[in-house]
Amino acid sequence: MAKRKLTRRQAWRIQKIQDERTARAAKKDASIDDQLDGGDLGPEQHGLIISHFGRQVDVEASEGERQGEIIRCHMRTNLGQLVTGDKVIWRANPDGGVVVAKLERKAELVRPNPYGEMKPVAANIDYIVVTVAVEPLAHANLIDRYLVAAELSGIEPVILLNKTDLLNDDNRERIETMLTRYQSIGYQVLHASSSTQNGLVELKDHLKDRISVFVGQSGVGKSSLINVLLPGVDLKVGELSVQTRKGRHTTTTARLFHFPDGGDLIDSPGIREFGLWHIDPEDLIDGFRELREHTGHCRFRDCKHEQEPGCALKDAIADGKISEARWQSFKHILASLDEQDSW
Repeated sequence: MAKRKLTRRQAWRIQKIQDERTARAAKKDASIDDQLDGGDLGPEQHGLIISHFGRQVDVEASEGERQGEIIRCHMRTNLGQLVTGDKVIWRANPDGGVVVAKLERKAELVRPNPYGEMKPVAANIDYIVVTVAVEPLAHANLIDRYLVAAELSGIEPVILLNKTDLLNDDNRERIETMLTRYQSIGYQVLHASSSTQNGLVELKDHLKDRISVFVGQSGVGKSSLINVLLPGVDLKVGELSVQTRKGRHTTTTARLFHFPDGGDLIDSPGIREFGLWHIDPEDLIDGFRELREHTGHCRFRDCKHEQEPGCALKDAIADGKISEARWQSFKHILASLDEQDSW
């Protein structure tokens, strides 16, 4: 569909709105700077961002008399993009508070926005819980994309099979074979059912005292799991479409929740597909942990891992150290990256 051409008046109106927004933001920034210069803000305190709303964030106070209280804060200019999970320094003012500094992140989860720019969506994460389900059907290539993103982000992935109450004679063998493949290369695999609550104690124990984020295609039951793990949160749950058996998106912004017994959980917007086009094809192999072990050992330094003699990866496949399924998944993702690089 061709892009609709704006009239001169429409273009003028759009520009006017943008200019007004910019002016309001500049005025607010100037007001914050005046408060800082005039000493009108409270003392510096540590806090944790638990949600983000445009130019404002909800900060949970980590110390002092207001510890545990949630304060809606504006952000001082030149802090960069703040996201849920960021540790910050904030100061109180009559309107709530102002974030004046961001502490260094130990890890971040990023994904492309609609314009192709990489944007962080959560920070300081210990575990990426790759949530799959018996229904909608879990596809290994999609799981591999999540695992690659986690590996290259330096965040430990955990695979969680949800809706285990739907396992039956028709799907059990395929799903168990797939999960066993991941366990054999060192990935932790957990099982749970939000309907029967089986496996939830083990899941809670695994996430205790850690910051975790649930990722996975829509409909796998992330919101339902959180509702069971955190009674009273009551996230909106999307039912599966009868026609497509795919989930409807229900979460609109990342938010951090506390487990009663310790640990935090960040619920991130559901996505059907995890974009990896931003990854350099040469780095992709580092996202496959069992392939990574054999890189650098080929006879030829510029080995393409196809038909070259002395290829360490092909030898590992022949010896059963690398599964053919994972190798084909790697090639499939690599081909998609190469294709997008050629655009």
